[in-house]
Amino acid sequence: CQKDLKMPSGLGGEGVNFRPFRDCTVMEKDARTNWENPMQFVLACVSYAVGLGNVWRFPYLCQMHGGGGFLIPYLIMLVLEGVPLFYMELAIGQKMRLGSIGAWSAISPYLGGIGIASVLTSLYLCLYYNILNAWSFWYLFNSFQSVLPWAECPLNANMTGPDEECERATPTQYFFYRQTLNISSSIDETGGMHLGQVLCLLLAWAFTFLFILRGVKSTGKVVYFTATFPYVVLFIYLIRGLTLHGSANGIKFMFTPKMEQLADPRTWVNAATQIFYSLGLGFGSLIAFASYNEYNNNFERQAIVVSMINSGTSIFACIVTFAIYGFKATVNYESCLERTRMLLLNTFDMAEEHITLDNVGGWLETLNSTYPEQFADLSGVLEECDLEAELGNAVEGAGLAFIVYSEGIKNMPLPQLWSVLYFFMLLTIGMGSMLGNVTAIITPLRDFKVVSRNISIEALSALVCVFCLLVGLSFTTRQGNYWFTMFNDYAASFSLFFIVLVEVIIVSYVYGITRFEKDVEDMLGRKPSWLWKVLLVAVSPALLLCLFIFYIVGYIQGGTPTYKAWDKDLGRSVVMEYPVYGQVFIGLLLVSTISCIPLSALYTYCRRKARPATPEPSQIALREPDAWVVPPSEHCSQE
Repeated sequence: CQKDLKMPSGLGGEGVNFRPFRDCTVMEKDARTNWENPMQFVLACVSYAVGLGNVWRFPYLCQMHGGGGFLIPYLIMLVLEGVPLFYMELAIGQKMRLGSIGAWSAISPYLGGIGIASVLTSLYLCLYYNILNAWSFWYLFNSFQSVLPWAECPLNANMTGPDEECERATPTQYFFYRQTLNISSSIDETGGMHLGQVLCLLLAWAFTFLFILRGVKSTGKVVYFTATFPYVVLFIYLIRGLTLHGSANGIKFMFTPKMEQLADPRTWVNAATQIFYSLGLGFGSLIAFASYNEYNNNFERQAIVVSMINSGTSIFACIVTFAIYGFKATVNYESCLERTRMLLLNTFDMAEEHITLDNVGGWLETLNSTYPEQFADLSGVLEECDLEAELGNAVEGAGLAFIVYSEGIKNMPLPQLWSVLYFFMLLTIGMGSMLGNVTAIITPLRDFKVVSRNISIEALSALVCVFCLLVGLSFTTRQGNYWFTMFNDYAASFSLFFIVLVEVIIVSYVYGITRFEKDVEDMLGRKPSWLWKVLLVAVSPALLLCLFIFYIVGYIQGGTPTYKAWDKDLGRSVVMEYPVYGQVFIGLLLVSTISCIPLSALYTYCRRKARPATPEPSQIALREPDAWVVPPSEHCSQE
């Protein structure tokens, strides 16, 4: 077995000499672990891709951009961007059998920065994503009470009445902002850690560590549950949601398109961003997952299946969300009508049976024309009840997942049951996504010989989890939610556009679509269809470039970055500008990831220029991928 081996044609170049292996035993020991079966890989991709964004971000974008009208750019972006780029990343991972850094470095030493940028983006995501799982744990534990703590306002310090801040807001808002976050009034106001959140975050990272302890051996078992259980809960919630009063109003609002939104570039940018987030493009997780596939695995079919499942889940979850949102909006609307009804009855001394919820609007017009002076006195206290406005009141992110859903749950029969189901589902979805996020960090690190030879996978997993936990503790402070919002808004969106744009340009034009085509044929036994090539060479790069430019222009025109701060005196969120240090930190988040690509290439160039005898690409400090090596049995038979 002691022979110089040649890298096969395709990814990584031709004719590059490998250092010889000593014997077949070493090669078998160093062989990369595979998924036990293709189903584990598909479930891992589904568990990773179907994340919290499907439950809260997609419904929010759908609501903000015209209901059913948003589905048009979303589905177009799925076909023209999502599926081909998903296909490309799976192909790279399966061919190279390395994590993101190793895969791109093996294609060319100058491209390792793409992998580093992906790992850094995944690291940023890991730092703040698990705080969402901590919140899910917190709400789950608080669901086991005779009365849900967010169903009513607690007593004030004097025990003489409801808490004033809660009265100014709502019980669900108070529980989230005060009892869950104990939030400060601005990012400038500092405060200590929330002990409950610290313990929940510790628990979230403990579960994450247990799930990734043995790499794909443990992850492959966990995904059977994390990929399937959310669908059970969503289906139960769909049945329950459709039976709720007013659910039809929400579903009708969702599927009623506002076509004028299609002329807004932000609609298309948000649709593309949602595709990237939802499918996990650019994070390096897909490359890492695919690197554990068998060499001849049919990734083409899996790319289409997982993409369709993911987008179908987004629409499915959106229907469930809008059914519950319609129920909440209808309850709020009818409560407003009831308050108006009682105001009119008391003011005009009318019999109670004269005014009902159905004819409040008619009586408003009648009384206004009949008693204009008396009616004018009500202008300061008379509310404007509008169901369409209630439905159109878009709530993003944590507000949708932890406030709006809680509002709907507390009005259901047996609210504790529905609360436990919902927050356990959120926890399952969040943990499934964390598996992919952490794998995107650990797999590239394991590809470095100095790491794989000296640190076990268990120790490396523990180090990554402990590091992320320690940094993530900052999100449990009183101002932590504002830093969470900053990471959520700026840590990934810009870098994902840039990373994926560079990836598709490199594969299509630098590496070459012809060589990529041969690699696919080598794995699948057939060439990719002309449609894949057209999408990767022309359509995807052009659309990505346009969207990237729109994103930059929109960011510049947006002015000073802002965030929503909780005002306890008003009982609602107010918009505030980030301080100078916050704006600088946002700039660092944006630049730190994309700068990895040119800086890494520059470093490689300078190193090679300074040392002409620099080893070949295969001799950099990465393990030789076993996909490039003839199987051990064939080598032994040649001896």
